Amino acid sequence: MDLDRLYAACPNRRILYFDSIDSTQRAAGGCAVGTIVLADRQLAGQGRHGRSWHSEPASGIYCTIVLEPTPLLTLALGVAAVEAIAQATGIVCDLRWPNDLMLDGRKAAGILVQLHGGIAICGIGINVNHTGFPEGLDATSLALHGRRPLSREDILIALFPAIDAMVREDPETILRLFARASSYAAGRRVTVEQPGGSINGTTAGLTPEGYLRVRQDDGTDTLILAGGVRAAGS
Repeated sequence: MDLDRLYAACPNRRILYFDSIDSTQRAAGGCAVGTIVLADRQLAGQGRHGRSWHSEPASGIYCTIVLEPTPLLTLALGVAAVEAIAQATGIVCDLRWPNDLMLDGRKAAGILVQLHGGIAICGIGINVNHTGFPEGLDATSLALHGRRPLSREDILIALFPAIDAMVREDPETILRLFARASSYAAGRRVTVEQPGGSINGTTAGLTPEGYLRVRQDDGTDTLILAGGVRAAGS
């Protein structure tokens, strides 16, 4: 990681960098709003629902930024990440509601927002130059998709201002931008894991609160409040 370039591009940022750490999410706890925590390697990277995040050394972006809680924050961060990756690399990711960036039907990046003491601890993991993944992990990287190594610094330099701009948007704009960037927001056949078992249907848009509507085959609408959405047949 070229830290001098990163610091020069973000002179007003407090950036804490670690060669190796258990989790940037844990390190960000108690930090002031605006602080960014970066690591070249995570030993216990966190995903949603208690899952781990595969953090290959010197290959990905393992980043946490401390923000004020705002409406639709997870969706806003997803849109910002899509825009930053496109700006820096020319690669356009799909957004799988609510927090995954997808390429070639596989997960390339994810968002994790945790609220602590009135602030939002926002993790962003991006698979940039990974060349492979553990067996059973349905993931890909920007480099595998683009068939070339990419600059993590370019992505980060685009990401931070994209986040700043997106979290200032009103909820209607965030919903509109998310829906435009996501093939999962409406008209997508999906399977959704629910506490009572999986359901199948077609996505039917987002509510003003950012929840996902799924219209089952019998015509009933189900409101999806959390993740577990995948493309039907995947």
